Amino acid sequence: MKNRITIGLMGLALFFLMGSAKPTFVINNALLVINRVEIKISGSSTVGKYNCSNTFYKKDTIVLNLNKRNGFNANIPMHNFDCGNKLMTKDLKSTVKCKEFPNSYVTITDIKACNTNYKCNLTFLITDKTLKYKDFILYKTDDKIHGTINLNFSDIDLAPPVKMAGLVKVRDQIVIDFSLYSN
Repeated sequence: MKNRITIGLMGLALFFLMGSAKPTFVINNALLVINRVEIKISGSSTVGKYNCSNTFYKKDTIVLNLNKRNGFNANIPMHNFDCGNKLMTKDLKSTVKCKEFPNSYVTITDIKACNTNYKCNLTFLITDKTLKYKDFILYKTDDKIHGTINLNFSDIDLAPPVKMAGLVKVRDQIVIDFSLYSN
């Protein structure tokens, strides 16, 4: 009888002890909660620089450092880009064939810690071209992770706009910055 009570109390103590333990497979800093996505396209022309941006809200949680696949998918509405100037916005939408391809897509998979930043595989679909980047670095700051893609319009089979009989030419090189905000 005494053994039963002792075993019962030890079992109860073990139950309370194990019940308050946190699971070891998900650590607080291994969760990345995404609330907002911002995409910026920048470049230059013969008359100056341009910056176009698109911000949209998407809630998602990424579990980092898992052996199984982890990732993030975002549908980017191309008609929401704004360059701060109606003519530039219209030219960008025309150049990326917004009517024919109203959405672009970004997929980030296999996200793992790499020093203080993250390494991932990135797939970016714009118009009908898919660009794939292996071991792409995402930089971590206080409230976001962000990455940058440097490419040319010609990489995605697009021609940079030319206006006013060739007086205004957009250069082929563009920079696409994307940020995933946690706050």
